[in-house]
Amino acid sequence: MSGHSKWKTIQHKKGAADAKRGKVFSKIAKELMIVAKQGGGNPDMNPSLRTLIQKAKSYNMPNDNIDRAIKKGTGELDSAILEEVTYEGFAAGGIALIVTALTDNKKRAAAEIRHVFTRHGSNFAAQNSVLRSFKRKGQIIVSSTSVAEDKLMEIVLDAGAEDLQQYDGQFEVVCEPSVFQSVVDALEKAKIQTVSAEITMLPDTYVPVNDKNVASGVVKFINDLEDNEDVQNVYSNMDMSDDVLKEMENQS
Repeated sequence: MSGHSKWKTIQHKKGAADAKRGKVFSKIAKELMIVAKQGGGNPDMNPSLRTLIQKAKSYNMPNDNIDRAIKKGTGELDSAILEEVTYEGFAAGGIALIVTALTDNKKRAAAEIRHVFTRHGSNFAAQNSVLRSFKRKGQIIVSSTSVAEDKLMEIVLDAGAEDLQQYDGQFEVVCEPSVFQSVVDALEKAKIQTVSAEITMLPDTYVPVNDKNVASGVVKFINDLEDNEDVQNVYSNMDMSDDVLKEMENQS
């Protein structure tokens, strides 16, 4: 079972809380702009955009915000030019971190994100020293109360998924990015709702964390990074023990 998914619920709760403050809307809007710029503003012709719109709606992002972000991406409305940048580093306990950002000022973003690393006693790692240990994958989370495992397995495997796991009331479906939309569409056709569906970075191996102080420090580090307005996602290879996970959930 992947450590990433074991604490996915914590991140989802944080995302829901951020949505109430509008912070997650800003991050999704940036993603919408980039995806619309790359593949066009018609979700029927742009599968990545269609998936992202579903993500936006799962956080109750207003339709006006979604439409405005798409129009900025297609050039119908003026907007700043955003660039994608990636930073790599390590947290306490040798936990690897990948930070992706969308920014209109790379120098500012690098300085601010570096400052967060410094505050947590770390610094940027050499280029590709962390990235080479992660793989880009589609990851879909489905509540186990919404569908039987056998039925879900048949649907996602037929659509091209490579793995299905169950944990704490949820199913995790993993697939190659090339078939991600096919799997999402198959679930939608079967009227199976998803908790989350995204292209993410999953590590080749996980680092177990059984010390709650180490886990708390890593989570604080990640939260501080995510609080930066330019940061879109933070990926790690932390695998918290069940006891530590429960403590983290209670604190979230």
